[in-house]
Amino acid sequence: MLLLPLAACGPGPVADRKSSLTAPEVFYLRPQGDKAGPKDKVPFHVEAEDVGASRTSPARDHRLTVDVRGSESVVRLRTAGSPENPQCQGGTVRVTCKVRGNSDSWADQDRVYPVAAKGSKPGDTGVVRFTFTTKDGKRMTTRTRVVVGEPVVKVRTLEVVDDVRPGADVTVPLVVRNDGEVPVKGLALKLVAGSLDFRQQYANCLYPPQSQGHTAVCRFPGLRIPPGGAVVLNPALRLRAPKTRTYTSFDLEAWPLDSGPGQYSAVPPGGDHGDGPALKAEAMAARDTDGTFAEGRAVTDVRLDIHADYEVFGVELHGSPGTERSLRLKVRNNGPGNPGSGTRLVFTPPPGAVLKEPMEVADEDSYEPHCDSGDGTYSCRLDELGPGESDDFEFTLRLDGPGEGSVTLLDASPSTSRRDVNLGNDTAAVTVLP
Repeated sequence: MLLLPLAACGPGPVADRKSSLTAPEVFYLRPQGDKAGPKDKVPFHVEAEDVGASRTSPARDHRLTVDVRGSESVVRLRTAGSPENPQCQGGTVRVTCKVRGNSDSWADQDRVYPVAAKGSKPGDTGVVRFTFTTKDGKRMTTRTRVVVGEPVVKVRTLEVVDDVRPGADVTVPLVVRNDGEVPVKGLALKLVAGSLDFRQQYANCLYPPQSQGHTAVCRFPGLRIPPGGAVVLNPALRLRAPKTRTYTSFDLEAWPLDSGPGQYSAVPPGGDHGDGPALKAEAMAARDTDGTFAEGRAVTDVRLDIHADYEVFGVELHGSPGTERSLRLKVRNNGPGNPGSGTRLVFTPPPGAVLKEPMEVADEDSYEPHCDSGDGTYSCRLDELGPGESDDFEFTLRLDGPGEGSVTLLDASPSTSRRDVNLGNDTAAVTVLP
């Protein structure tokens, strides 16, 4: 959401800050009685701070007035809070609230927010005015332009890109559609390549340094997409697949510039422009927008045509009943692929008792078992193993005479399969001998 500050408020000393009142520059309202619209919408947000007041005082000795007079046919006010001790008084066109010196509508129990007026139609616009009065009578004002109806941005997605050759290019059409009631006025895109690489970096997109070149943020302030309309952005996104991973994914996210990204979206700042061609939008006819569309953000899985050969090694223990022995269970990835962390080692101990098992840090000075146990087995999550890498798990047993246990490898789910073509080395014996 875009906020319009009257005075900047920083984290420094009081002498370096100024009192402030902020509210959205633009806010879109659902039509009366309609609960559809964007799923990840940022709630209406108003902040007010009097730097001369105590930041921790609970005293409600300031006033916030919200007024929609002149726009009653478009927008009305709704209050929320304690009915037993209401801090907000007024009607649907003007409300005055007793607030603290630092008021935040997301944190305060009593709040006022705009809703579409009965009879208003998509595209109608109005103004909400805010006045913050400090304890000593100083007044600050700002306003929000409200629009009935919302742009609902969706991006075309592929559920999965399958059988990609390691190191090959993946080409992805960039198509954005507006399923809302009002136009999209300005568009933003975030492209996250994940473990793939951008084959070209667009000249009009920024590549934030903290993403190490794997995220692009693109803005098109002059772009308009009418309700039901769509655009395709060219040239298409080209990504290079990794050479050893068996699975990866990439993200596409889009939002209207004037309302901002979704509530839980993180957009990294800064970055340099790319050195490739500019990304340009071209209007599309509705008949050309077939396919699967996702609201706001779409994640596409990429499956590479490569396997991983995981090998588990058996162990022989020697000892009479009652003897304590340590054993180390080893797993190695013989390659050529890296399937990530979706594999588990399942250990069925030989007759006896498990005295110690692998532990991991849960919190400071606190540990918990790394493996899940039950039904006499231990299921241990494997960390990501690249080709040639190995992992091991150490247990301590009290032996109970000769016998045999086992260790085997299982995929956590079909979507993280190792595609192991050599299943003969996925199981081994753990044998106790006298």
